[in-house]
Amino acid sequence: MSAEEEALRPDDRDFVTALASGLEVILAFDEAHSRMTLSEVAARTGMNRARARRFLLTLHALGYVRKQGRNFELAPKVLQLGYAFLSANDYRSVIQQVLEAITSACGESSSLGVLDGEEVTYVARSSSRHRLMAITLSVGTRLPAAYTSMGRVLLAQLPDDELEAWLERVNLVRHTDKTVTDKAELRRLILEVRRQGYAIADQELDSGLRSIAVPAFDANGRLLGAINISTNAARVDHDTLMRDYLPLLQEKAREIRATVS
Repeated sequence: MSAEEEALRPDDRDFVTALASGLEVILAFDEAHSRMTLSEVAARTGMNRARARRFLLTLHALGYVRKQGRNFELAPKVLQLGYAFLSANDYRSVIQQVLEAITSACGESSSLGVLDGEEVTYVARSSSRHRLMAITLSVGTRLPAAYTSMGRVLLAQLPDDELEAWLERVNLVRHTDKTVTDKAELRRLILEVRRQGYAIADQELDSGLRSIAVPAFDANGRLLGAINISTNAARVDHDTLMRDYLPLLQEKAREIRATVS
């Protein structure tokens, strides 16, 4: 990676701290914190009240935040930020058709995710009628990469030095009795995924949630993300994942590579 391609450090003279802080305020809002007071935003972002107030009022003036009494919440204009990403990636309509074909073939939910820091972000999804998790999975959902099949597939695509840096900074948290919390074991599993070309996550993030994923590339070999099939462990066993779902995913990944340039 050239010097121009390397990410700026916060202490770099070209790093715009105000922009970074404004985005941090936007990202402080989520499903569990959809409406917050100034004090709550300050606590979530680690800013003092005066600094958090300036950013909230600026975002309010720009139309990205709404103010109702003492509470702040995101305004619909924030969707323009996500739409900019989706519209800039014109392969999404092809991916969506592929995911829907997967759901039609196996009756299970299928998604495309991309790696973003320590999390996987869902950028396209086809939902089945089955409810898999307590939270609602949809475009924009973020889940820990360490415990998801898509996350491990994407981590397996990283060069060794980037993978080691990721493992160094990630914070592993136990979610179920099957969660891998040892970094050496997680590294072994990711390297195994790299060798075999697919990943299975079995109830590590949520009891009953079992999924399988493969990488998706375009015709030029550029990584688009990972596609998965997620299901309930009580309904679909490991043999079914390997016998039926893995070949289906691999077929659809080849279809994506042949279609998206």
